[in-house]
Amino acid sequence: MSKPTLRVLAVLLTVAIVVVLFAGLDGLPRDVRAQVDTERQSLYAAQKQLSAAQTEVNEQLAKESALFAAIPSSQQYAGRFAQAGDTLKQAARKQDELDRLQKKNSRSDRHQVESILRDERQLRDSAVAAAGAVQKDAAHWIDLKQHLPQAAQDMERDYRAIQAYDLGSVTATVQQAGSAWPEKRGDLEARLAAARAIVANADQAWQSTTDARRLAAAGDAAHMNVGAFVQAADTLHTGATQLPQKGEELKALSAQLYDSWDKILVDLDKHGPREQIRTVRTHYAGPTTGGGQTTSDEQWVNVSQGQFDGNRNNLGMAIEHKPAGKYDVEAERVAQPVGFAYMAPPGQSNQYGYWENRGGQSFWVFYGQYALMRDLLFNHSYRPYARYEYYDFRTYRDRGETYYGRDESGGAKFGTQGSTTQKTYAGSTYAKSGGFKDSQYASKPGGYKDSKYASPSVRDPNADHSGQKFGKNTVTRPAPSRPAPSYHPPARSPGRSFGRPRR
Repeated sequence: MSKPTLRVLAVLLTVAIVVVLFAGLDGLPRDVRAQVDTERQSLYAAQKQLSAAQTEVNEQLAKESALFAAIPSSQQYAGRFAQAGDTLKQAARKQDELDRLQKKNSRSDRHQVESILRDERQLRDSAVAAAGAVQKDAAHWIDLKQHLPQAAQDMERDYRAIQAYDLGSVTATVQQAGSAWPEKRGDLEARLAAARAIVANADQAWQSTTDARRLAAAGDAAHMNVGAFVQAADTLHTGATQLPQKGEELKALSAQLYDSWDKILVDLDKHGPREQIRTVRTHYAGPTTGGGQTTSDEQWVNVSQGQFDGNRNNLGMAIEHKPAGKYDVEAERVAQPVGFAYMAPPGQSNQYGYWENRGGQSFWVFYGQYALMRDLLFNHSYRPYARYEYYDFRTYRDRGETYYGRDESGGAKFGTQGSTTQKTYAGSTYAKSGGFKDSQYASKPGGYKDSKYASPSVRDPNADHSGQKFGKNTVTRPAPSRPAPSYHPPARSPGRSFGRPRR
């Protein structure tokens, strides 16, 4: 064979190899196609499993009709199977789409195929789990009937447990809390009534099955109403489980009313991401006793990137606040400057402090017994708030927005962007890692207006310093145009720094 011929054959062979390679690279990866095939088989198996489970349960319902007639959950079996079937139909439609994409065999569809695979698996698993739950429930009642002597013993054990539970101490706790916090009396009493109903239902179930329990202990299913017995046994077992839970919940809710607490974001670490939270908690003997015992703890908490970004502007602020007289689940979760939640309307006082008039202006002063709480809230750098700040805060709070305030030059006063925060938390991990420097409110050299704590927005009269929705980084509404006062309060207030405290 001549050399020119060999060269032509070599070129043709090379071209063929390249074509084959590119043809393979342009298709779906082999492992993805294998997953589609596997999922098709799994879907078929799930369909058979659902059909078998439904057949089994239907046979049990027919064989033990008297038993299941007394079981409330059995009335939902058909609907639960139907829902599982609909879910598998959705999975089948996903499989049809996968088959189409597999036949198309385009590498560009890889991510779409993988996404559909995840969705189909989730649907398939959900349907299988739902069918299995129905099977398990039906099998439970069949097993209970087949072991009547043991069921009778368990029934007695559950009843004794309900009778032994000290609901009296729970009642006393609830009544005391309801008296101290009338706003919560109705809710606490309703929860207590539900706990008492468990005891009453248990008594009724126990008394109504005297003969059935005797026959069950002897294993004599032929002469007893098995369905009614099983239902009573379930009532007692559920009650024995729920009564302690409800009792402890009532005690916990009652105790929560006596505490106020704030979760303050005292540091941020973008490399975690994580947040350092200081929880300042004050426990009161009652709503009008004043004082209270204040404690605090700090800990670093790992958070998601989304949560970190949502709180990036809230350094030094209370990201959660729960007042006394409320449950923990009722805590306010829109970030707010610390301390404002404890203030009374201008011209009024409360257990925490009072308004001090000086130089023609009013400033909020905490009573001396709350000095520890004040110092923990303000990181030992409290400056009394002015009347106009209280009004501005309430405006934003009523709108469900975060109030960042403004300093003398018009820049933000609170939060990560605030001049006050950048002073108070200058030694934080966030500051040392360049957090302030890297923000749009970067530190600048110079006098107070250009100090390292001031932000560029201080020098920009057109900057927008409005509040933000919690969890958002976008500016919402402009701050009220009320001018800042010319009076400068002292740098720190050691308790009662503005005259004598008044009550």
